[in-house]
Amino acid sequence: MPVNMRTLPAFTLATLCCQPVWAGGIILYEVGSDNAGLANAGAAARAQGPSTIASNPAGLSYLPGTQITGGLQVLYGNLTFDRDAETNGTGRGSGNALDPIPGGSFFISHQLDDHWSVGFGSYGDFGLAANYNNDWSGRYFAQNVSLAGLSLVPSVAYRFNEQWSVGLGVKAMYGMLQDQAAIDRSPLGLTDRSDGYFKYEDTTWGYGANLGVIYAPQVGTRIGLAYTSKVDLDFEDHLNVHGNGPALRRLDGLNTQLDMQVPQTVTLSLFQQLDPQWALLASANWQDWSEFGDVAVQVDTTAAGAQSTTVNAHYKDTWQLALGAQYQATPVLLWNVGVAYDSSAVSDSNRTFTAPMGESWRLATGATYALNKDTDINVSWALVWLGDMPVDQSKSTSGTRTSGQFDNAWIQALTGNMTWRF
Repeated sequence: MPVNMRTLPAFTLATLCCQPVWAGGIILYEVGSDNAGLANAGAAARAQGPSTIASNPAGLSYLPGTQITGGLQVLYGNLTFDRDAETNGTGRGSGNALDPIPGGSFFISHQLDDHWSVGFGSYGDFGLAANYNNDWSGRYFAQNVSLAGLSLVPSVAYRFNEQWSVGLGVKAMYGMLQDQAAIDRSPLGLTDRSDGYFKYEDTTWGYGANLGVIYAPQVGTRIGLAYTSKVDLDFEDHLNVHGNGPALRRLDGLNTQLDMQVPQTVTLSLFQQLDPQWALLASANWQDWSEFGDVAVQVDTTAAGAQSTTVNAHYKDTWQLALGAQYQATPVLLWNVGVAYDSSAVSDSNRTFTAPMGESWRLATGATYALNKDTDINVSWALVWLGDMPVDQSKSTSGTRTSGQFDNAWIQALTGNMTWRF
């Protein structure tokens, strides 16, 4: 993670820890599909529509004819920070840092013959955003930050027999990164200068693969195992610094690289049809967040010069356990319900304002209504509860400290989609 440095006078900038993270990590289960109403339960084994491309491409082999699913969703919630008495910086409250975030997805599948099926998916399954008040007490750590990944995934599946199917998807992810934070132009309170600020933004492409297998030991039972590889997102751009003074002018244009790694994941799922009305679903998911470590640059300066170091975020791998059920209430109405727990990728002592992630509980439900034999419409809702998340960050040179917690943090997802069969 090289950073081209120039000599700077005395102040501290902790910059470019650019991953706004919630709910275990920032790999999203809510991608504008009916999976949102099941909290990811059974995702790698359901194979009930072309959105299986996102969860297990082997599921394509269970879809007859040609099928298309288009979905829209919005994420919204509460991410409000309350400072405590340990905070020594100036500024007001953070405000709700989570603005409504729209999203969408598109999936298509086509059965070539009794063995081969192909498909294509476009969806956003990586990233969120935080938008704090520009003059809040933690503005020197983060103001506006967003990271998003749009995945384009052509896929193919092969069905050996009634029991075994395999699938492969080639993933191209378009990564978009933006970060803005204030610059303290009066460290230690020695002068009376207004804040400066910097912006850093870039886009890049990264590539990976989705692999999956489904085993059906008997009619009504499916066991799915899915793997997604890591995706490297290598961002590189110049700092765009605003503010008067020779120090900021020397910092402006500083070339900086950030090499992020979207984690590899493994999901094991079960779909079990209990009777004509009820089905039970379950999933266990692992995400390799410990490999997402050195993602930040910290610049500490003195009158003698500047020193650049990378900052290890001390992430750890996460697990999810999900249980769900489907109830065929009528021939045209299917109810989904799910609950899930995600462990946190960061401990309380290592949580940051640019990465306010934590353990979470998901509660989800949804309904699919068949308009006719060829067209379904689905509406799903999910609540992600993160609760209280303490944060305590300090600048190593100036000593500026912001301490407190995000109180009763939560995110909701509202999803709608339609599926057409030809």
